[in-house]
Amino acid sequence: MAMLLTRRIILTGLAALAFLPGPAAAQELGRVSSPILIIESERILTESAYGKRLAAELEALSAELSTENRSIEAQLIEEERALTERRPNLSPAEFRELADAFDAKVVEIRREQDGKARSLGQRGEEIRREVLVAATPVLEDIMLDAGAAVIVERRSVFMSADVIDVTDLAIQQMDERLGDGADATPEAPPPEGATRP
Repeated sequence: MAMLLTRRIILTGLAALAFLPGPAAAQELGRVSSPILIIESERILTESAYGKRLAAELEALSAELSTENRSIEAQLIEEERALTERRPNLSPAEFRELADAFDAKVVEIRREQDGKARSLGQRGEEIRREVLVAATPVLEDIMLDAGAAVIVERRSVFMSADVIDVTDLAIQQMDERLGDGADATPEAPPPEGATRP
């Protein structure tokens, strides 16, 4: 009796699976049809023209800050050398005053440069949000077209069929609709409590 019941449950489960869209049904004429879609947001950031442009801007700012830091370092090394050379001609009190002023200058410069580095890190986060906000209308259209209820980040998925990964499609449509985004006006941030990125 238990064996018959188990067999009936298995057959019922297999019958239910027969009505789920498989890879062939899910991709008719290049269209994805699935209640669940997957994306790799990191690829949207690094492979879309929009993301590449902003990443290049961030890289240029980072290179500029590195150049500035090297220039400041060279200047401080030179000032320290000059102060050391003057030491024999100064009284201990005079030297201590100049050395303290130099140390205070170094601390202030370090504080300013650390602030610039933090701002650069914040800009990186802003860029991430900007690209994902720009991608949102594209992803919404892909969801509607696929009849999907949700898009899940690939790294959160244990196993899936490749056919429901719409990352390439999202990148292609972003590039077609937005280009590198240089002429686009950034969208207003979503209202508080909204689920957009």
